[in-house]
Amino acid sequence: MVLQPGQRNKLDSTDDTLFYDYPRFVTHVDEGFIRQLTDLYRLRLKPNTRILDLMSSWVSHLPEEIQFAHVEGHGLNESELARNPRVDHYFLQDLNANPKLPLGDQSFDAVLNTVSVQYLQYPEAVFAEVCRILKPGGIVIISFSNRMFYQKAIEAWRDSSEADRVELVKRYLASVPGFGPAEVIANTSSAPGFLQWLPTAGDPFYAVIAQRNT
Repeated sequence: MVLQPGQRNKLDSTDDTLFYDYPRFVTHVDEGFIRQLTDLYRLRLKPNTRILDLMSSWVSHLPEEIQFAHVEGHGLNESELARNPRVDHYFLQDLNANPKLPLGDQSFDAVLNTVSVQYLQYPEAVFAEVCRILKPGGIVIISFSNRMFYQKAIEAWRDSSEADRVELVKRYLASVPGFGPAEVIANTSSAPGFLQWLPTAGDPFYAVIAQRNT
């Protein structure tokens, strides 16, 4: 296992479904992050494929001009998922209570996870499930920044540097035999180098991408 028991702990150990019961119609990262993520999806996702947006909300980061065969949404707040304009169907499930996805083997071409990986207490099990539902050659794209609900992030994430968090996600994926080597995309500032110290430089952008072996 990648994580030790203590590293899975959260400061707020109450039921996650209660924490996310109230809808939050806000964006959790800035426009620069969203633009970079949408551009990445534009490059890596193919039209007319099946997409799972794991731990999603009311915001879609998918390129508007690309049509997909099916977009499945998952999350913990029904009001948010119902507002997502790109989701064709959604389901509610607490992955920390039950990581088993109610989806068929090799039924999706891509799985996306945006600014939520820090809340997974059993990421090894979740990404084993992600690998199971991906078609051979399918991809998973895990994107994150430095923002979080601190009380709900696991200890391993809270206590790590940004660089260590990238390595942690790579280790999650490496723990699943079906994934190939992970690729990392990192942009720690949207401002020119001499302006990176400014607080308006923008949210750092990280994406870890892996492909299911064919």
